[in-house]
Amino acid sequence: MIQPAKSTHIRTLEQLRSLTNLLDNAVGIPGTRYRVGLDPVLGLLPGVGDYAGAMMSSYIVIQAARMGASRATLGRMVSNIILDSFVGMVPLFGDLFDAGWKANTKNIALLEQHLELPQSRQKADWLFLGLLLGGLLLVLLLVTAISVTLFQGVFRFLQFLFAR
Repeated sequence: MIQPAKSTHIRTLEQLRSLTNLLDNAVGIPGTRYRVGLDPVLGLLPGVGDYAGAMMSSYIVIQAARMGASRATLGRMVSNIILDSFVGMVPLFGDLFDAGWKANTKNIALLEQHLELPQSRQKADWLFLGLLLGGLLLVLLLVTAISVTLFQGVFRFLQFLFAR
């Protein structure tokens, strides 16, 4: 018989896999074997899309912490989200990168790898998780500030060109 804690972990992992599939692999591209999900599509929405994707990705990290993931595993997971967010601020290229990078798929693989290994690593505490997610929020704010600054620069440049 499966222990209750393991049973809960199995159910949670199944839910996280479903979320990951939705975010990274939900729809096949016709004529190819490649799949994309909601995350790169959300990224097309200026500002809001990147935050929505990062929040859903953060949920996976929070659940990984609840399942006992180590600090190193959580740190790598948040690093994947940060890279996805930074590159995602580049219009179109960032969305293409997001479709190929699949941070959530990488994060589920990290979690599964952690769960397969003996529990010899130190489990992360909630303070550490709070610091990681707080750092992620700061990165998202920085990405937003950079994006707004770039957008304003492009807008001013276009005004200059068409003002002639």
